[in-house]
Amino acid sequence: MKGLVLFGVVLLCVIIAVVILVEYIKRKMRGFSREIFGTDSFTEGWKMQEEELSVIPASVSGMTRILEPQIQKDFPEFNWVQFKNKAEEVLRVSLLAITTQSMEQMSDASEALKEQVEGRILENQTAGVREVYERIRIHQTEIAKYEKKNGRCIVTLQSAVEHIHYKEKDGKILSGKKDLLEQTKYNMELMYIQNENMANNSHGVGLTCPNCGAPIQTLGIKCCEYCGSEVVPINMQVWSLQHFYEVTYQRV
Repeated sequence: MKGLVLFGVVLLCVIIAVVILVEYIKRKMRGFSREIFGTDSFTEGWKMQEEELSVIPASVSGMTRILEPQIQKDFPEFNWVQFKNKAEEVLRVSLLAITTQSMEQMSDASEALKEQVEGRILENQTAGVREVYERIRIHQTEIAKYEKKNGRCIVTLQSAVEHIHYKEKDGKILSGKKDLLEQTKYNMELMYIQNENMANNSHGVGLTCPNCGAPIQTLGIKCCEYCGSEVVPINMQVWSLQHFYEVTYQRV
């Protein structure tokens, strides 16, 4: 009998301790929520924070002022505004093509970009997934990187993008939200190819001398290394938007 009484007392003490601990945690959570979000409800505060962040554009790696003069020194015909506008339009059309699962609007895109978007559409169709981009808005685009190597030049453009993005299957949301804007960043690779072999491998446009037909191997060269004839590249024929991807913490 005494054993049962002792057990009951111990059990009661444990219950009281648990109740006190739970109340202490709740009080701490309310204090934390008030301090961070200005409301007692952590869930409500998190939702408010999520909604506030959904309308604040993402910051981009703005290296345009530094890199644009370097690019124009190598390629005087480079028109930054032209390519900025083109990149933003191609990105928007690519996301819409993924949504509609139609390549109709991508007739002017490079072969590499068409292959990328077609692959994404096929992947979604195979998995029975519907991927949707809505209310797409591009806030800002800057040059993030400029590199020359292996017979090609790559200018990485980074855009701050706002959209609703979600995936669903059989009526169930797999990721994203239908009613919440998302602020994110995308990189778009603008490529200049003057190595004929590299051009063939990368869907770029190689250059040859108009006089002797020799391949132009050196980036930005204006005269043929074999016969000395002038080589004047046509801007939109040698620059091509090749690839885009969303910037994440794993890939920046």
